Order: sequence, then C-alpha cells, then structure tokens
Amino acid sequence: MLKGLAITPPVIGRISIGRVVEKNGKRLPEKDDQFTITTQVQNRDGWLLHPADAELRKANTGKLRSIPVRFLFNDPDLNLRAEYSCFDRETGRPVCVGNGETCRRAGDTGIEELPCPSPDGCAFAQGGACKPYGRLNVLIGEDDELGSFIFRTTSYNSIRTLAARLHYFSAVSGNLLACLPLELKLRGKSTTQSYRSAIYYVDLGVRSGRTLEATITEAHELDARRKASGFDQAALDAAARAGFGNGAFEDSIEESAAVTEEFYPPESGSENCQGDSNAESDEPPASGLRGKLEQRAALLGEKAT
Repeated sequence: MLKGLAITPPVIGRISIGRVVEKNGKRLPEKDDQFTITTQVQNRDGWLLHPADAELRKANTGKLRSIPVRFLFNDPDLNLRAEYSCFDRETGRPVCVGNGETCRRAGDTGIEELPCPSPDGCAFAQGGACKPYGRLNVLIGEDDELGSFIFRTTSYNSIRTLAARLHYFSAVSGNLLACLPLELKLRGKSTTQSYRSAIYYVDLGVRSGRTLEATITEAHELDARRKASGFDQAALDAAARAGFGNGAFEDSIEESAAVTEEFYPPESGSENCQGDSNAESDEPPASGLRGKLEQRAALLGEKAT
C-alpha cells in the first residue's frame, strides 16, 4: 500500500442537491430542492446522469427527494467522515483538516500536527476558507455491492443530522448498520438566517412504508445469511479504517479541484453564490454593510416576536 495515499471506498457515482453553472464567465454553485445522481464523468454542461437517477425517478412522482440506500460499514464514522477543511482556492489542494481538537496542516516542511480551535477561533481560517466538510458513502441498488455513491456537503444541518441518525441506527440494530435497508431523505426548513426562505438538508430514515422493527428484523436476517456465506463485515470495516488512516488528506488532487469549485466559489455579488451546491447554505453570508444590517434587523425582528 502506498504510504501517504488515503485508500477510500470505490466510488461509482455522485449524489448532489445542486449543480455548478456558468454565469458571466464564472462557474458558480446553484442550489436545488431535489437529489440528482450522476456518474463521475462531466462535459461542458455538467456531470452526466447515472442510470440509477432515471430508474428512481420512474418510481417517484414529482421530484426525487428520497433514495433507498444501504451502507458499506457497520461503523458510522467510516460511512460518514466529517472534518473542518480548508482548501487552497487556486490549486484545489487541501491545506488544513481538523476535528476541533487537532489538525493536520500542509506547510513548507511537510504535514504538521497542530491544535484545531475550529473555524471561529482559528486565525488561519479567517475569510471563510475553512468549513465543515462531510463525505457520505452509500450503496444504491445491487449491481455493485462494494461500489458506492458519494454525497459531499458543507452543511451543518446535513452533517449533524446524518451523524446522529447513523449512530442511532447502529445502536438500535445492535451494530448492524451495514445490513439495514434505509433511505436518504431531503428535508426543508426555514430559519432567520435564511430570511425564512426554504433551505434543504439531507436526513436518513427507514424506507417508506416500513417500520423500524421490521427494518431491524430484515437486518438480522441479512446478517445471518452473510455470516453463513463467510462474509466478514468486521474485516471489511478494519480494512476501510486502515485505508483512511494511510493518508493525511482523504481527497485526491483531482477530487479537490471539484470540491473547491462547488464549495469554495470565487467571491461574487451574485445571489446564487450563497453556499455549496450539495447543501442548503445554512447561513447565507451577508454582503457588505447592507447585508449585515439586514441580517441584524431580521434577528431583532425574531426576538420581538
């Protein structure tokens, strides 16, 4: 195994709730209110749709707001990795990744281990270059039982909700997360900071029409069949854990370029440039003095009510 290279789950497609569009010569993220499942190939018009996208839309009326999924690993933290991440906007390279206690930062002398005070208290993160960044790997369909689809997000709501659900489902099923038939769901909410307009985040639940008890029963039955066939889930989790730990940064250089395009767009006055295209833009940034005054007025109005 090459040292310094993170070995991550094989990815055969992407899940997003937005896209990158070109406006006035700039490629900017544009939010959406439904899921889109794409391949890893893109052309001038964007990412090409995966066949799974059309298949799921046939089974849904209207917009695609739920996706039936399973997980590769029993350990919740292997399925969802979330860190504070800072990328170089020019090169797309990750320069600092931390968990709120410690961080790994790329410097002239190599990778340094440093304290991580979180973005709000970090001088290195000034200017909004550091964000919470989550990567969720899921299985869709049964064509490739080790090939996953990845959902990337810088949304606090999505990261917090998915982390909680994964740990809860793992606990109630007796650590059988990889055997549970579950469903990604898109939910909407309004906040003062979103000026009461709808923002969207990703949640996880049991599949429509099923109960939690029936879902857990199905997981135990699948676990028994896997053990009888010799499937070693503990060894798979261990292999994934070792692979993630083999590199300082999870994203490769070519992946980082796409990440910076979606989540770290160039500064612009465009109203579309309010957050990443894969999440709901939890807190749209105020633009100049007028934006700050409008945000403060909204907060005072909320307190008055």
